[in-house]
Amino acid sequence: MTAHVRPSILASRSMRQDWTVLTRKHGSERSLRTVGHSRPPGTSRPASDHNATATTMLRVATSPHSARLLTSRAHRCRFRYSTEALEQPPPAGGHLPSVANSSILRTSRDSALRAPGLKFADDEPNSLAGRETRRMNLYQAVRDAMSIALAKDDTAVVFGEDVAFGGVFRCTMGLAEEFGRERVFNTPLSEQGIAGFGIGLAAMGQTAIAEIQFADYIYPAFDQLVNEAAKFRYRSGGQFNAGGLTVRTPTMSVGHGGLYHSQSPEGYFMGAAGLKIVIPRSPIQAKGLLLASIRDPNPIIFMEPKILYRSSVEHVPTSDYTLPLSILEPVLPQTNSDITVLSWGTPVYTCETAAHMLAGPPEGLEGIVPKSVRGAKVEVLDLRTVLPWDIEGVLERVGKSGRLVVVHEAGVTGGVGAEIAATVQRELFLKLKAPVRRVGSWDTPSGLNFEKFILPDAVRVLDAIIETLTF
Repeated sequence: MTAHVRPSILASRSMRQDWTVLTRKHGSERSLRTVGHSRPPGTSRPASDHNATATTMLRVATSPHSARLLTSRAHRCRFRYSTEALEQPPPAGGHLPSVANSSILRTSRDSALRAPGLKFADDEPNSLAGRETRRMNLYQAVRDAMSIALAKDDTAVVFGEDVAFGGVFRCTMGLAEEFGRERVFNTPLSEQGIAGFGIGLAAMGQTAIAEIQFADYIYPAFDQLVNEAAKFRYRSGGQFNAGGLTVRTPTMSVGHGGLYHSQSPEGYFMGAAGLKIVIPRSPIQAKGLLLASIRDPNPIIFMEPKILYRSSVEHVPTSDYTLPLSILEPVLPQTNSDITVLSWGTPVYTCETAAHMLAGPPEGLEGIVPKSVRGAKVEVLDLRTVLPWDIEGVLERVGKSGRLVVVHEAGVTGGVGAEIAATVQRELFLKLKAPVRRVGSWDTPSGLNFEKFILPDAVRVLDAIIETLTF
């Protein structure tokens, strides 16, 4: 069978300038200078190489390679085992709850019309009569939106690392073949270059749909996005703009992403006037919000929760439609609610679970849920657009309930929840029945084995709801 070298090995051994692998066979050790090159050039591979049983040590150099490069190199190294079968690890992310059966997903054909603000491009009444819907997961909905944008806008182009062959998450699969490689193409591995190229295209009047392969790698593009794209309109007195730029990027955790594939960086952009940040939670949202973002006259960062690419499935209209930006969506609406829970992206499903747990605690949690709060009405809101966020909508609903819990995957310190809490406590100070409570990841990086321990789960959200209700 084939096994991949785990990235954690890279940090567990002393470093040397050469990759060295010691393989153990029949009690002897053999030193290999470079992984995959265990014999002199020009010689054939001996049959005994196929019987190597275990890799005991991997040493890698720190310089001049970055951890990111070393990790990718390690993943490409494969070792064959024959006589000693190693136990297969559990599926990645297998411990994470699935959202497939969530009650907030619109799984019937007509349910798409319940999405607030949905508007078809042909300006016909919002009816599905004569319209086709298709079951799509989130990545298929993203792909459908880009296909419509490319078909209807001759100036639109899609570009980024590996997008021509479909991308890491298959969101651009088939687009290069459908629209040509001059409109859907790969770029060098340079996030700063991708953003700068997109700004230039947008400034010249084109529709630039860029992809940053993971949100964790958006930081090299921070200068371009914050100092150039966001300020382009302001510094020219409105004569020029980069509004044609939409930057797509997968965000949030999958439970095993480690240091470089699990971050939620939306909070870093909260002070960047001129940018918009959009985060969908479902296929219907993904398609409608992405088309709205592409056509919005402002540069937008569109963050797509990775874990939802395949786990969230809905009946999505195949027609061209948009959803309004900066308008929240009630997920679990309540009349005369006792508490408001606000979130976006993947944690919306966590909040839904916590709300149901409050009403009917599962076995083992009965003791921590006071009977006095089990009948409380919990309203769950999906913010959808993080910047600029729907201040009026949030204030209206929290003003009625008097209590607010904000949940996000990013760390608590400096997160979007801090800005929301400050605004709510200033505007509704005399109406609040309890302090605004924030729930987020712990303020620490985590290795891939411990990611699940720092993320906000349903029990932590439940605890915050109880604490706020009983304040």
